[in-house]
Amino acid sequence: MFSDIDPSHPAADLVADLVIDWRTRGFLHPEPVTRADFLAARHSLFDGPFTWPLLVLRQSALENNIATLARFTRDHGLTFAPHGKTTMSPELCHAQLRAGAWGMTAANAAQTLAFRHFGVRRVLLASEVYDTGALRWLAGELDAGFECLVYADCLDGVATLAARAGARPFQVLIELGHPGGRTGCRGLDELRAIAGAITATPGVELAGVAGYEGTQPGPDEVRAYLRELRQAAELVRPLTPDLIVSAGGSAWLDLVAAELKDLDATVILRSGAYVAHDEGLYARTSPLRDVLQPAIEVWAQVISTPEPGLVLVGMGKRDIPYDIDLPIPRNGLTVERIQDQHTYLSGDGVRPGDLVAFGISHPCTAFDKWRVIPVVDDDHVVVDLITTYF
Repeated sequence: MFSDIDPSHPAADLVADLVIDWRTRGFLHPEPVTRADFLAARHSLFDGPFTWPLLVLRQSALENNIATLARFTRDHGLTFAPHGKTTMSPELCHAQLRAGAWGMTAANAAQTLAFRHFGVRRVLLASEVYDTGALRWLAGELDAGFECLVYADCLDGVATLAARAGARPFQVLIELGHPGGRTGCRGLDELRAIAGAITATPGVELAGVAGYEGTQPGPDEVRAYLRELRQAAELVRPLTPDLIVSAGGSAWLDLVAAELKDLDATVILRSGAYVAHDEGLYARTSPLRDVLQPAIEVWAQVISTPEPGLVLVGMGKRDIPYDIDLPIPRNGLTVERIQDQHTYLSGDGVRPGDLVAFGISHPCTAFDKWRVIPVVDDDHVVVDLITTYF
């Protein structure tokens, strides 16, 4: 099970101490029950102590997806730091680490703090950090033996890191961006200047370069960007003895592997959405879409069929992601729009009280809506619980 963490591990108590009660959304348990006792009951999703809507995870899909990326990175000579922002789950982070991940990727200092409490020993903090309180905390953790890579994309970033460093310098990846993209220095000339500043400044050490190809419009632009990132790596190579290069979301990881192969460096892939996959964005774009499986199901109940062809289910924006595609019902109905507590569907063949299963698009905005998520086997028996910390 995903919650089977070595009792000696710092995260073991965090996982073991879970209690299900009236505060646990989606569960009908007015009296407290421990994780172990709840799982021992082997509840069916459909006659157990649950209420609707409810997001669940398929165990077989999660296991398949974790194994698939572990195999992909191993076969391509990549180091893997999956982006933990997708799930923020200690159980799933540890499953990824057990499968061979080097560490986890975080998007900000708060996620890094959470991973530290999950017992993750290495984090790639894939963002610029100017929060002075967070940097002081991080400096103290580095002095205590924590390993963390941080980003800089300008001279101000380098100076901010250096001013808050402790006894151990911050290990810095210079982020390469592109015009019209997100963060990251614009071009190799800027990157060269930042590299020079890092090597001349106490409190920071140059670890390598990093980038994100997912904001490019298509494969040709992705390849061009990755080749520039490769040039950036060669530019800083004389300045760092153990070069690190990092890239990779979940849509173009095959191109990252192809363009950065044979680079004399530690190449860290950061894909995160793969762990749950989906039935929308990544079902269309992932190069591993024929192997990865959608792990997320959201079950909601029909609450009204007030006129022919109109179906209302008791599920809304608080329950399911809708930022890229609307939810995807699995029974031939079509979602037309979604409100706070209601989803409007067109179609027929269901009655009030019926349950409808939905797939989702873009799992990065699914897990944050649920504090405790049941994991079900292929017969929809609950076999585990995962927790999230957003």
